[in-house]
This record gives sequence, structure tokens and C-alpha cells, in this order.
Amino acid sequence: MHFAPVDGCRIGMLTPSSNTVLEPYTSAMLAPYGDAASAHFGRFRVVEISMSDASQSQFTLEPILEAADRLAEANPHVIAWNGTSASWLGLDKDRALCAAITERTGVPATSTMLAYEALFKAMKVTRLGLVTPYIEDIETRMIANYAAQGIEVVRAARLDDKGNYSFAAYPPEQVAAMIEEVAQARPDAIAVVCTNFRGAPVAARIEAQTGIPVIDSVALTAAACLRRAGLDPARVTGWGSVFSRV
Repeated sequence: MHFAPVDGCRIGMLTPSSNTVLEPYTSAMLAPYGDAASAHFGRFRVVEISMSDASQSQFTLEPILEAADRLAEANPHVIAWNGTSASWLGLDKDRALCAAITERTGVPATSTMLAYEALFKAMKVTRLGLVTPYIEDIETRMIANYAAQGIEVVRAARLDDKGNYSFAAYPPEQVAAMIEEVAQARPDAIAVVCTNFRGAPVAARIEAQTGIPVIDSVALTAAACLRRAGLDPARVTGWGSVFSRV
């Protein structure tokens, strides 16, 4: 008896080492595709989010490229940096990283923050609500970077945590309360920026309540990767409208 090989679409994701949210959430989001799509993860060290030299050194190019090399051995159709460091370090960091990944591995590359940039341009977002677990220094830089893109952050909520591993400990309903607080300003969209944060499970409910798009980082990255890999993200339901927007 002859059996055809299973050769679905493989999505590679570079993941902060202390992240415990994005892998199970992404795998759940891809479940409707069955064997037609799978997510594969490579880790590099990220254990603190602050403006300290030690924190910033986590995002130097070579350790990330080494992780991309290993991930590329699984022959993915796309590689994404599933992290949000460019939100405070600047989008040019992710543009350079994605170009370097593709040059080194031959695999098309994208990132969470580049997906945000593309989506907000397509949605014509000019007034943004921002939800993060980060500290004030990080939030301030994020707001300035959005301003440089022509986007005003009209209201923000943060937790003042510099952990990274600890970000996953906040339950979805706590994140939901932050999103609902920011929604009072009636922004064009609300960005839940962090890939170790539990915004995705509550996005659809809050969108239904408020009529405001809630764009969670984990959900957005999954949707953008599915599109880049040639699959229709709209097959994913229950995780927010982002899958019908990308």
C-alpha cells in the first residue's frame, strides 16, 4: 500500500526563551487547518524587558540568526520574529533582522511589529489604544515610535512589569479590563502589544461589545504568517477579527 507523504505548510517562529503564551496559543489558532499547517519554534534568550544595557543586548543580531539557522532546518515556508522589541527599538531593527534572516536562510521573513505596521496602514489607523505589561520607559518609547508613523496613542494602559516570564501570569480577564479601560477613548483600534500576554482569548468578546478592533500580537503574527504562507487566515475564528483583516 502506498501512502502519500504529509507535507503541509510549516510556519517558523522565533520565540523569546521565557515566553510561555505564544506557542500554545499559536498552535490552537492553527488547529482548523489540521495537517495543512503547523507552527515550529526556535528560542533565543529574552528574560527581561527594560531599557537596561543587559535587556537591550538580548536583541543583538547574531543570537537571533543562530536560532533562525536551526529553525530553517525544518524547511519552513516563512519565519517570523514573534516578538515586539521593535515597538520600542524602532521598526528599522525588524526590517534589518528580517532581511538578514532571508539572506542567511533563504526563507521569507516577517515580524510582529512589521505586521502591525502593514495592518494599521491598511486600516488607516490614526488614533490607537495601547495595552502592554511593560514599564513606563518602554511605553514612552513605543508612543514616540507610533507618533513617527503618524499614529497618536490616545490612551494607554500598562502593568509596569519588566519580567517577561511574568507577563504570562496575568489572566485574560485582567488583560480584558485593561483593554476595556483603553476602549473608553474610542480609538480606531486597540493594540495588545506583547507576545507573552493573554489578550487573544478576550479580543473577540471585547470587539463585539465595543465595535473597536482589538489587535493582539500573538493573533496578528499567526494571521500574517498564514497569509504569507498562502493560506486564508479567515478560517481561524474565536480569536478576534484580525484573522479576517490581514
